[in-house]
Amino acid sequence: MPLTFYDAAFGRGKMMKQINVYGSGCKNCVTTAERLEQVAKELGLAVSVTKVTDLEAIMTAGVMSTPAVGVDGVLKHSGSVPTEEQIKKMLE
Repeated sequence: MPLTFYDAAFGRGKMMKQINVYGSGCKNCVTTAERLEQVAKELGLAVSVTKVTDLEAIMTAGVMSTPAVGVDGVLKHSGSVPTEEQIKKMLE
């Protein structure tokens, strides 16, 4: 069951975004995960970031180059460390 949190500003529950960072665990993958967490925090969003390093899981997700980012099961970015602006668009 997905996690929800209470948003006092809007008075309703919101779903926590599930984010997967696909890659071997290299520096770019670690930087991607850290940047995602930082931007989500700045935006006041609740996220769960999972680092996926299993090659079969990466291939099953349709990732052709890493690092890659999936948000709520949808591949949103691959092949580079996303910029803060790209991350903001992913999390909208």
